[in-house]
Amino acid sequence: MNLALIVKRLDAYERLIRLDKPIGTLLLLWPTLWAVWLASNGTPRLDILVVFVVGTLLMRSAGCAFNDFADRRFDAHVERTRLRPLAAREIEPMEALVVAGVLAAAAFALVLFLNRMTVLLSLAGLAIAASYPFTKRFFPLPQAYLGIAFGFGIPMAYAAIQQQLPPACWLLLAANVFYSFAYDTEYAMVDRDDDAKLGIRTAALTLGRWDVAAVMASYAAMLAILAAVGVVSHRGWPYYAGLGVAGAIMVYHWFLIRSRSREGCFKAFMHNNWVGGAIFVGIVLSYPFSLPQQ
Repeated sequence: MNLALIVKRLDAYERLIRLDKPIGTLLLLWPTLWAVWLASNGTPRLDILVVFVVGTLLMRSAGCAFNDFADRRFDAHVERTRLRPLAAREIEPMEALVVAGVLAAAAFALVLFLNRMTVLLSLAGLAIAASYPFTKRFFPLPQAYLGIAFGFGIPMAYAAIQQQLPPACWLLLAANVFYSFAYDTEYAMVDRDDDAKLGIRTAALTLGRWDVAAVMASYAAMLAILAAVGVVSHRGWPYYAGLGVAGAIMVYHWFLIRSRSREGCFKAFMHNNWVGGAIFVGIVLSYPFSLPQQ
């Protein structure tokens, strides 16, 4: 048994599913947790909470493997992605597909512990997530489509907890579309030159010199919609304080991206974890303190 070879292969799989880069999981997780707390009026059941947290990690990992499979002919020509395992030919395309399939199946197995409505929504979410990598070939604003894919945990959470999809659910999903559009456009601004050479469609290229303005407008729309969620959900001042902190962070992002430098745009993208986290803390503190129900 060649232990060094096994360790090298495991390392390649870890990088394929981005376990070394948790930012993607966090950007998926925060909106899902917003929905879990709001749908359960601040007292989520522990089993439902575990299903959504673990399921988010599994689906993000599966999505990374499938995305790299879909983009394997592009990634080798992009500075930021050329060392990914598939692009660097450390693993074979079929291996990535198998990994994605196994992880998606594991996530679906968790959903089976929830109600029928949630199971059906998970199938729709899987179809959207699987189709996202291909939208970059023809859709001028794939970041908007990503917002739906990354936010599908929101209707699933409401379905699992309330067995219905009330207005607050759709408002949260709309807010997440703007949130995802903002941070993924910042991400696309990092790869603008490489993507232009390859003919990939991104919001950064489509918007041109209006990219920074579009990011900030998306942030503003997100905050306005979340304020509406607070009104319909009868949230108190901690909720709006969380939105205020998130807004201050967004202003900081403007200073990072206004020059359109790769470093500044990437730092802003990574920093969006704090936006989601600030909003979540505001939601949690807007309810009386209680531990998750057993």
